[in-house]
Amino acid sequence: MRKIGITETAIRDGHQSLLATRMRTEDMIPALEEMDAAGYHSIECWGGATFDSALRFLKEDPWERLREIKSRLKKTPTQMLLRGQNAVGYRHYADDVIYAFCDRAVQNGMDIFRVFDAMNDTRNLEAPFAALRKAGGHVQGTICYTTSPVHTLDAFAKMADRMVEMGAHSLCVKDMSGILSPAMAGQLVARLKKDHPEMMVQMHCHDTSGYSEMAYLEGVKAGADVIDTALSPLAGGTSQPATETLVAALNEYDEFETGLHLEQLEGLATYFKGVRRKYWKFESGLLGVDAGVLRHQVPGGMISNLVGQLRDQGAEAKLPAVLEENMRVRADLGFPPLVTPSSQIVGTQAVLNVLLGGRYKNVTRETKNLAKGLYGKTGQPIAPDILAAILGDETPIEHRPADDLKPEMDAATAEIGDLAKDIDDVLSYVMFPQPAKEYLLWRAEGGGPERELVAAVVGAMTIGERKQQTEREPASAAAANGVEPTGTPWKNFGRMRQMR
Repeated sequence: MRKIGITETAIRDGHQSLLATRMRTEDMIPALEEMDAAGYHSIECWGGATFDSALRFLKEDPWERLREIKSRLKKTPTQMLLRGQNAVGYRHYADDVIYAFCDRAVQNGMDIFRVFDAMNDTRNLEAPFAALRKAGGHVQGTICYTTSPVHTLDAFAKMADRMVEMGAHSLCVKDMSGILSPAMAGQLVARLKKDHPEMMVQMHCHDTSGYSEMAYLEGVKAGADVIDTALSPLAGGTSQPATETLVAALNEYDEFETGLHLEQLEGLATYFKGVRRKYWKFESGLLGVDAGVLRHQVPGGMISNLVGQLRDQGAEAKLPAVLEENMRVRADLGFPPLVTPSSQIVGTQAVLNVLLGGRYKNVTRETKNLAKGLYGKTGQPIAPDILAAILGDETPIEHRPADDLKPEMDAATAEIGDLAKDIDDVLSYVMFPQPAKEYLLWRAEGGGPERELVAAVVGAMTIGERKQQTEREPASAAAANGVEPTGTPWKNFGRMRQMR
């Protein structure tokens, strides 16, 4: 039997996709030891938007979150999403920042790094790959899957070849919009395994269009080694398909095994069902299947951004026109994959084009930078008339964008001064200057880990311990442990007072 690894995404992409990345560390901690014992290939727990959200909205140190998670995952590798030369931010950072970030991420407990570039420009992966190999991290070279006249099977295979040459330890097909068809999943995975039989190939699909379960099965049959899923309370819609469903399906095949058991997954699912109730205010509302994504390719998180922009202007009814314009802008800009940050750049420009009643009357700085090549090389050259409309007389660059960036770490260290207690704080400041500075000021003025987080760290019971006590004293034990009989976590202020 061939082992099919399962990467669990509930505590990163699951809540990022469905709950605006608002899950707090305190709600992850009680489940971690049970997750560690389940037999996952890895647990995705960091990167993506979680770094920004922790600082900006949660008053949490993202580095501390990583350390807390790693201390409880004794045998299961941690995994994160790294945006190439953007690291966990929204712009390109100088190489000294990338090397420092990768080193500190490894030192703080990160094992597997899924490294992608929003333009699929492998030049933007050179520094992160080299930095991670130096630091001792696992480098997963990532293809951002999209469709266009220039995104062909051969083009993706060529990209994979280059990433292997650069030192990738494994390969990933990242389907951020949920548009990878079952047929193409089988063809693409088969090609990658044929060209690089020694390479582990992983698949990451969103369930937006309803394709993902079928794509996973076809990909696994073609040789995929690992798939990404989310526990059912944080699955479906714009998230990944459900862990339990895929495990049940794969375990029925004579030739596959996952090593995961439904009984254990059910306990985890019950816990996260309760957790999700806490975050009802952040529900995206994008539930079920949206087959329209097969045409416009706009990821669910990007659609909610577009709706928000239009609602602010009292123009929510213009969403269909914006989605149509989004396709035209993407074609104008050389068919970039719609993933952070290119998805936001294309979407915002589409909104402006529709609301102002003329194409490129007002061009954002980010659109200019993309057309100028500051985010990397586009899949297809931008037409001269579009370049003229966006850039005027400016000339696009042809070299790696980061070659123009001066080292940043020394200047940032001097700027943030005594507010930073270590290099991790400096890196937070480099990535997100204003949110990080506000957080560090708050901490310096006496703020610290949220009381609920401290209580969770010191006194939290694991799911297994809670289950044992609940079986002995069902109602009273649930209340005493900060969990309603339904499984909803409470904020346990009583335990915190006792501890202090």
